[in-house]
Amino acid sequence: MPAPTPGCPVPRFSVIVPAYKVQAYLQESLDSVLTQSYPDLELIAVDDASPDACGAIIDEYAARDPRVTAVHLAHNLGLGPARNAGLVRATGDYLIFLDGDDTLAPGALQALTDRLKATGSPDVLVYDYARAYWSGELVRNRLSHRLSEEGPASFRLADRPALLAMLMVVWNKAYRREYIEREGLEFPPGLYEDTPWTYPAMLAAESVAVLDRVCVHYRQRRTGSILTTSTPRHLEIFDQYERVFGYLAGRPELERWRSTLHRRMAEHFCAVHSDTRRLPRASRAEFFARASALLRRYRAPGARSSLPLSLSRTDRIRHALMRLGARRSYRMLSVLRSAGLALGRAATALGRGLRESSVRLHYRIQRLLPLRPELAVFSAYWHGGYACNPAAIEAKLRELAPRMRTAWICDPAHAATLPRETVALRPGSAAYWSALARAGYLVTNVNFDRALVKRPGQILLQTQHGTPLKRVGLDLQDRPAATPTADFAGLLRGADQWDYLLSANRHSTLVWEKAVPSSYTTLEYGYPRNDVFHRASRTDVLELRERLGIPAGSTAILYAPTHRDYRRSRPDHLDFERLLRDLGPRFTVLVRTHLTYADADRTWEPHPRLVDVSSHPSVEELCLASDALVTDYSSLMFDYAALDRPIVIHADDWEAYEAARGTYFDLRSCPPGAIARTQDELVDIFTTGHWQGSRSAQLRSAFRARFCSYDDGHAAERVVRRVFLGQTTPSPAIIPLPDRHPAPPAPAPASTPAPEPTLAHVWP
Repeated sequence: MPAPTPGCPVPRFSVIVPAYKVQAYLQESLDSVLTQSYPDLELIAVDDASPDACGAIIDEYAARDPRVTAVHLAHNLGLGPARNAGLVRATGDYLIFLDGDDTLAPGALQALTDRLKATGSPDVLVYDYARAYWSGELVRNRLSHRLSEEGPASFRLADRPALLAMLMVVWNKAYRREYIEREGLEFPPGLYEDTPWTYPAMLAAESVAVLDRVCVHYRQRRTGSILTTSTPRHLEIFDQYERVFGYLAGRPELERWRSTLHRRMAEHFCAVHSDTRRLPRASRAEFFARASALLRRYRAPGARSSLPLSLSRTDRIRHALMRLGARRSYRMLSVLRSAGLALGRAATALGRGLRESSVRLHYRIQRLLPLRPELAVFSAYWHGGYACNPAAIEAKLRELAPRMRTAWICDPAHAATLPRETVALRPGSAAYWSALARAGYLVTNVNFDRALVKRPGQILLQTQHGTPLKRVGLDLQDRPAATPTADFAGLLRGADQWDYLLSANRHSTLVWEKAVPSSYTTLEYGYPRNDVFHRASRTDVLELRERLGIPAGSTAILYAPTHRDYRRSRPDHLDFERLLRDLGPRFTVLVRTHLTYADADRTWEPHPRLVDVSSHPSVEELCLASDALVTDYSSLMFDYAALDRPIVIHADDWEAYEAARGTYFDLRSCPPGAIARTQDELVDIFTTGHWQGSRSAQLRSAFRARFCSYDDGHAAERVVRRVFLGQTTPSPAIIPLPDRHPAPPAPAPASTPAPEPTLAHVWP
């Protein structure tokens, strides 16, 4: 490796990207490096004599970004030698290897440098990855729990040997360049070239650290991957393990690892041999014979593996049979194992069928028994936790009708959110079907099970969970791309079971009665979930802010965008690092991602004034704790308006959203506050004070008059008195807008400048 040029700053990272026949993915890979928020890097892109456009793509990037070094090999040498060609040109403090079809996750380099500083610049830092499938699905490494950051910041491998059970590849680790130079590590030719690099690098390291974060998206290609290519070259795995044990032979102090490496080698050999996509039929006998020879040669009798997990009995037998060269017995065991797995799947399917049949029979029997008029069953958000309108109604029901018993349908993961006074019902259980069959009242904000047969005498209340800006129900018949289901007949059958539909405003009433027509009774009572906005005190607000970690005197912005029907993955509309820098130190941003993106990895970097509140159980508490809402087209704006606090619309893709989903009105014509079309406009709205100016207040007042006419803090009581207590006259009466007093925001810091009294940005 070259010595850094005197006077030239040494980059923090040298990112080495070899490329061969990956022209379709290479630009995305290079962009993922060059667009990192941490820019202190050099990118060494190596064209391994690729016959496609990889070389030209690399040259284009090198011409426009001085951080890119283009390397062109005269002949195709393979992945290992291509990495070596990049290695000799690397000058960074740390080396990172990235294959030309993989990508770095956003914020990865910032997370790496932060962790390196926190762990004292270890020799090796191991980080996590997620498999990126062609379908767009991201699946995190199933062994990610081994990267827990608890315990010592850095350690020797002997203290955490379980790290060797993870995928032994080069691209999920950062290596201190001086350490690699001292050890003289380089890649060999041939397939499985990672093996004789990563094992020595991990074993010889004096300090190792871990980062529990996905930093690499490992592309799972449908075609073209060597791991799914049938070729005799898979026999090259034996040369690589010869190199590993050759390295071990020259380092007596590492002899204690022989048994562990032997076990990992046996696991690797068995995995390759069992993969019919890799080994041609003509090569399988040779593979087995050579595997047997190596397993016998490097066995350490009596030594114990350092890996903490024990092998299954079947795996131990497979390893022993391969070591002994008993190919027929090995094949027989594999056949029996496959047959056992198939039999197990069949038994599982049979058991599932029997359970389903018994559950259906149980439900039919329960429907023959008398109703329990004192039992009310609630659910929210597809078996989610205690939330939204059903939660507010359940609490008020227990207050006004203590004779009633309540139960809540939720997945076990959400059971902790329930109050002690209500019973948890696991979906699909016998108790669940008994409750659906015999409860006098059913309350939900989405839909109950399609198999529900509503009995005479049962009362079903549909509360919904938002004022519709986007089109819903039958109004989506001409928009198949945005329709969650094409079963509109089923949608109407479900609506035919509703006795009551709760409406937050006249707009919602008109939309639902047209989009989901049926014989239900509409209750224009307001949204019970918003009652808390009129009950909470300033002390409550301050306690919530402290619990969320909002600094005293800071202006808290709740950012809550909705999902996009025209995109499968979560879009990133804001650059949070730049946003916080431009807003200045007196602003804190609370980020609430839409629940449809709950399983997506966070794509932004940690920041002391950026709080991820996506998993917070109560969005109402987040509203109370914040000083302003920034959203796009989320129905949360209609609820937040009841608080009478500033709202800013960030509508950077209105045309695309409206075209894909369709809306009931043009938000630009009657916004609840200032509108920003770009991030720069959004920053300007806050830094100039327009977000809380007089024109913003005028817009919000008109919006509240249109959409918050019933949200006065007593919606839940009106619902309980009508639906459960049978009182036909709405009680209490609705409080006029001018007489309402929603919870006050936290006191503004003394240095806050007076807002400008002019309109910020409103589209013509």
